Amino acid sequence: MNKFILNGIYGLLGVLMISAFAFKIFQPIQVLPRMQLSPAFDFTDQSKKRLTSEDLRGQFVLYTFTYTNCPAPCYNINETMQEVQSRLSEVQLDGIDVSFVTISIDPERDTPEVLNTYAEAINADTNKWKFATTTNKALLKTIIGSGFETYYEDKGNGNFSLDPAFVLVDGWGIVRAEYRYSTEVSNADRIIRHLGVLAEEVRNSNGTTKYAYEAAHLFLCYAP
Repeated sequence: MNKFILNGIYGLLGVLMISAFAFKIFQPIQVLPRMQLSPAFDFTDQSKKRLTSEDLRGQFVLYTFTYTNCPAPCYNINETMQEVQSRLSEVQLDGIDVSFVTISIDPERDTPEVLNTYAEAINADTNKWKFATTTNKALLKTIIGSGFETYYEDKGNGNFSLDPAFVLVDGWGIVRAEYRYSTEVSNADRIIRHLGVLAEEVRNSNGTTKYAYEAAHLFLCYAP
């Protein structure tokens, strides 16, 4: 390979590296990373109706995990879900539906009747906010632990160890954000902002702007 071609290759690599760092620093287009596929599931909700992951395709979905006997304030999980739901008007969604799903980690006690009573007690809008679980404990552990990468452990006698988390999934069933620490779990502002970023990506992911968003994903999410 002659020196001219070699210099050209090095130059191209240099331009790509500079472009990657420029995207990182200046962020001309903001995107949330495409982290992984969210797990498939087939649950029963508080109304004894089937709720599957496929039912939620085409929507943004905010998932969280708890159990009805979780001692108050239970990491402010319900308060955060309620605040995000009440503030959706702040986000330009352009008709994109946003759903909320609370998955119980205690299917033995959290029957549909118990989940329904719980939802009523916290004044949840169950048209958009579902409470669901499955009686298959092994499958539930796989869905939450491996699929959503959220830790919990049954300590017995209705007691659980739980790392609180919210997981934001887009309309294609891809995990786009996770909120796992105490400073983030109760931060509805961050979730609202991320919903806006996702909605903007959907609006602009047509025509030539689609390629700009794909470049943003490449540079912002995968560049060093």
